[in-house]
Amino acid sequence: MKAAIYAGPGRLQLGDWPEPRIGPGEMLVRVSGCGLCGSDILKATSPATKAPAVFGHEMVGKVVEVGAGVKGFRRGRRVVVAHHVPCFACHYCRRGSPSMCRDFKLSNLDPGGFAELCRVPAPNAAHAAFALPDSMSDETASFTEPLACCLRAVKRAGAAPGDTVMVVGLGSIGCLLARAFSLAGAAVFGADLVAGRRALGRRAGARVPDDDAELDAALRQATAGRGVDIVMLTAGGAALLPWAAARVRDGGQLHYFAGGAGASLPLSLADLYHRELTVSATYSSSPVELREAFDLLSRGTVSVDGLITHRLPLGQLARGVELMQRQEAVKVYITP
Repeated sequence: MKAAIYAGPGRLQLGDWPEPRIGPGEMLVRVSGCGLCGSDILKATSPATKAPAVFGHEMVGKVVEVGAGVKGFRRGRRVVVAHHVPCFACHYCRRGSPSMCRDFKLSNLDPGGFAELCRVPAPNAAHAAFALPDSMSDETASFTEPLACCLRAVKRAGAAPGDTVMVVGLGSIGCLLARAFSLAGAAVFGADLVAGRRALGRRAGARVPDDDAELDAALRQATAGRGVDIVMLTAGGAALLPWAAARVRDGGQLHYFAGGAGASLPLSLADLYHRELTVSATYSSSPVELREAFDLLSRGTVSVDGLITHRLPLGQLARGVELMQRQEAVKVYITP
């Protein structure tokens, strides 16, 4: 079968990959599409990534074979599948940190969504696969995993009704976070350097001023001058931390959704201590949020209209990476 194969830093090429075979409890899915995630780009450009490899975890497709014991799925059924599943029983799982579970990253799709066929391991088939209703498009379903990550971030940040929050970076993730915070009952502000993405943030329900002066005036008015309860950072890396800290209230939270540049955090311990600030982060989601996200998307409670800006064939995955790196694309959707 054909796949977009990582052959070294910055090198993605269409090539032949062994067709996966399934065992008991597993499914074989013919991929219809897969969203390109920022984490895929990090892997594709990192010298630490081992080659050869096939990436892609926001996968939608059609079941072509089911293994013994698989329940709830049949041949021909459209499905969306996520890539990681925890063990549900270890210390991390019991303490609400399933993405830190030692089994979490072991349950990968085989080989990944940027291929014609994909094997869905038994844990994923049981806990991270969902059958699509006829009313749900493949493209909408592909946002299940990224929306789930956003829902978990909102939970970990402790957003409550009546809070005021700010989302920094209004790409596809930032827009999903804006919708997730709104569902939690928070008033949402947004910030982005790119005018087109500020417009997307407004469509997602966030209040997005055009510059810092306008933003600061709006935040002072909305919070009686105290600052927002939570700043959710999806871009900018460590360098943006002082800017964010200047706009969060005393006792507030600075939450990193994504990693980025910066080996240290440029915020003094004195500021953290005297202002009782919390710096936190979220890595990935869990099957609980996957179900919540799928339900929100299938009911139309969360709309993803306009977030996919480029649709490319499998052989042009490298171009999709370049478009996102240059911020010319918001979300790229790859089809075989």
